[in-house]
Amino acid sequence: MSQAQSKEYYERFFQARIEDLHKEGRYRVFANIERMVGKYPKALFRTEDGVEKEIAIWCSNDYLGMGHHPVVIDAVCDAVRKNGAGAGGTRNISGTTNHHIALEKELADLHDKEAGLLFSSGYVSNESAIGTLAKLMPDCVIFSDEMNHASMIQGIRQSGCEKYIFRHNDLKHLRSLLDSVERCRPKMIAFESVYSMDGDIAPIEEICDIAEEYGALTYLDEVHAVGMYGSKGGGIADQRGLMNRLDVIEGTLGKAFGLMGGYITASQAIVDVVRSYAPGFIFTTALPPAILSGALASVRHLKTANDLREKHQERAAMLKQILTQRGIQIMDTETHIVPVMIGDPRICKQTSDILLERFGIYVQPINYPTVPRGTERLRLTPSPFHTDEDMRYLADCLKKVLPAAKPVRLVRQVA
Repeated sequence: MSQAQSKEYYERFFQARIEDLHKEGRYRVFANIERMVGKYPKALFRTEDGVEKEIAIWCSNDYLGMGHHPVVIDAVCDAVRKNGAGAGGTRNISGTTNHHIALEKELADLHDKEAGLLFSSGYVSNESAIGTLAKLMPDCVIFSDEMNHASMIQGIRQSGCEKYIFRHNDLKHLRSLLDSVERCRPKMIAFESVYSMDGDIAPIEEICDIAEEYGALTYLDEVHAVGMYGSKGGGIADQRGLMNRLDVIEGTLGKAFGLMGGYITASQAIVDVVRSYAPGFIFTTALPPAILSGALASVRHLKTANDLREKHQERAAMLKQILTQRGIQIMDTETHIVPVMIGDPRICKQTSDILLERFGIYVQPINYPTVPRGTERLRLTPSPFHTDEDMRYLADCLKKVLPAAKPVRLVRQVA
């Protein structure tokens, strides 16, 4: 092919892949949304032709509204004025500051660990930590819950280790897989506390029991639980008094803490080996002082904000009650995540579009590959600031928009 023919071929090929997504109803559209300090969960939505209207956000991972909290905003602004906007480089070259050191110590304390290590995102922390730790251990085997996040799956792939996928929260299956592997081999069990799409919780204590019996390292992702559960916001492991039984606890600064970034906490040796060997840490520009300062303020505030955690749980329970009373099919979850089951990608996207355009309600459709095909849903995340009136309005609008849906049968898929 000539150069012109080659370019035409590539363009046609990639355009065809986009058309595939459109046909399946899975093409993702980013909504232009501007959050407004002091008005959360309200925000401004801008259409492509520049029209603005106020909407209510129902799918934010800023679960507690800490991205708008005065203590966080003041810390961010003070750091920018004192330290500037950027970090200046990677942690090794010129990017480490006292903000990094202070936040890592605070996070280690949050999870009762010796040390912590910051990353640019929760995705990178999982990918880097799992990939590095497992790869360094000769002949390591990884056991991964089938519903683990894509970042954990990518870390497992990058490790190059032998892996086994156990059925979601299935302890019997996990044990049978462990039995199939030589006892002398290094092992890692990787799982989450709160699974973000179904809103269910792992049997952490039982997995720790099994890990101790088989001599396996435990790696727990707490990203959808940190800040929101436990006496000091350390997550489900904090709530259940299990933090000392877990080898690695990973979390994020981008959800309940209201900013961005990811981290791991563990023993000094584990943290130091990830710091020293993980390319995703070594070669990435450090988080800037403003983000770190805001995150530090948020973590410290939430360590004593049990009233906010209690309000959040009460609001989630109220939303479930109101939706159920309206006959809207939701998954029965024990957490703050409220999935409204649709079961069809096109209907899911259409429902989301109508809610935004006609009723000023913003909730993104969750389609494959985020969830298995046939379990498409709207994932609602109520905050402490959504009122009863907000919830009733949402439920009434959903009732108008949703078709008469058949019950969705959940099907697990192995990653």
